[in-house]
Amino acid sequence: MPTIAINQETCIHCLKCLRICPSVLFQLNDDKKVTVDAKDCISCGQCVAICPTASIAHSDFPVSHIHEFDRNHLPTPAQVELLINSRRSNRAFSQKPIPQEDLLRIIEAGHRAPTATNAQGVKMVLVTNEKIMKEISRITINIFNSAADKLENPLLKPLLKRIMPQNYGYVPVFRRLRDEFEQGNDGILRGAKAAIFIYTDKKSRFGCQDSNLAYQNASLMAESMGIAQFYTGFICSAAGMDHSNKIQKLLGIEGTLHAGMALGIPLFHFEKYIDRKELDLKIIS
Repeated sequence: MPTIAINQETCIHCLKCLRICPSVLFQLNDDKKVTVDAKDCISCGQCVAICPTASIAHSDFPVSHIHEFDRNHLPTPAQVELLINSRRSNRAFSQKPIPQEDLLRIIEAGHRAPTATNAQGVKMVLVTNEKIMKEISRITINIFNSAADKLENPLLKPLLKRIMPQNYGYVPVFRRLRDEFEQGNDGILRGAKAAIFIYTDKKSRFGCQDSNLAYQNASLMAESMGIAQFYTGFICSAAGMDHSNKIQKLLGIEGTLHAGMALGIPLFHFEKYIDRKELDLKIIS
């Protein structure tokens, strides 16, 4: 359990810590002093980050872990909006490698994403080995084609087509991916020079949500750096279908793979963004 101490001499009783703490650890006692019980602390750091006089000492956040910043240096809403609008899944990669420091910066952006109850249980695997990436694609394609074989089994097809008709639209896609892969064209990772896979322990209650929040952070960082990326949905789906966990074993993952991204230096950049379909929005007021 972490320890939290309040310097009563420098505390100005702004009560921001009371209002910001998600675990309601802080109280104002009868003597008008702020007190704290750290028993249920989740080490989110909200109290340390909000205190204007640095009066809160938290054992999990030494001074070296606390960084002041100028909010005037943050991007404007218009800049963030442009980044979001212009972000696309770019699968046209060049043969240039991605600098290691750029990949680590993207990973750090993912690591900074929020997690449920501040569990911070998200883990990542960075792959730049071309042979391993090719094997990941091969395993993915084999898993999907094994599923397609079952869908087309004459004995199972009448039943499966009734209960999961939408799956049959993917059968020709899986066959095409297999045929093209055999001809040397990887339709899964598309010639990416790196891939980041995001996972959590199997027992993680919010592992899927936490991992995909991490992906979104990493995705936007990659976009801001001019590095092309796309979501590895096929790989994550195949990993979830395979009870023998071939992909997880290849990656050394002990847990559940929830998200991933393939990355590369783009052959070209988009100079335009396009509008999406009209949002189906309900407003309850």
